[in-house]
Amino acid sequence: MKVKIRVVRAISSPADTEKYVNGHFKVLESYGVTKVTSADRSWMNNPNVYLLLVESEDGERMLGGGRVQLRSAGFPLPLEGAIFEKDSRIVKYMERFEDLKVAEYCGLWNSKEVSGYGIGSIYLIRIGVALTSFLDLNCLMAFCSPFTVANSQSVGLRIIEELGDQGTFLYPKEGLIATIMEVEDVRTLERAMPEEKEFIFDLRNNPRQTKLLTSKMGEMEVEFDLNLEKL
Repeated sequence: MKVKIRVVRAISSPADTEKYVNGHFKVLESYGVTKVTSADRSWMNNPNVYLLLVESEDGERMLGGGRVQLRSAGFPLPLEGAIFEKDSRIVKYMERFEDLKVAEYCGLWNSKEVSGYGIGSIYLIRIGVALTSFLDLNCLMAFCSPFTVANSQSVGLRIIEELGDQGTFLYPKEGLIATIMEVEDVRTLERAMPEEKEFIFDLRNNPRQTKLLTSKMGEMEVEFDLNLEKL
């Protein structure tokens, strides 16, 4: 298995953005989820949204992705609206952050073609955290499924127990649980496991490289291009 993982600015890459959205919706529909706050497409016109795209070696098929959305005037984080209906304490909690210094990592998905290779469960999480240094962020927040909480903790995110029911919410629909998490020390990643810090710092120091990664499905060669200067 060979894949490419690159980052684009959503507003500058409408064709890639459309492919990312369509792929994400198909995955959501397979789980019976048709209404989520992230289904709002207004972010596509936001200059402070970046997409991580996982593509086939030939670039023809999109196999997964994730979205980093910076908080800015007129564009609160998607989780703010999602949580407000259930816990108004989110308003006070967000007052501690400066706009463009905090972002939400959302919309992670991967296709069945790469299921089992760890694309959505760990590698995209690592890469999203790595990207924070390029974006000069102080904090990265995320809504995590029960399957990704442990992996998110391993790369330095903590559960925000001050919100919801010890950090958990029924979202995006009844019967599904999401945990709100954040990493505030994005530069040092004090809570991250040593091997995770090593992986993330290597990506930060070498944003364009090829790695051979292993998983329960076998080896996967990944060509990374996380260079934001061209965006």
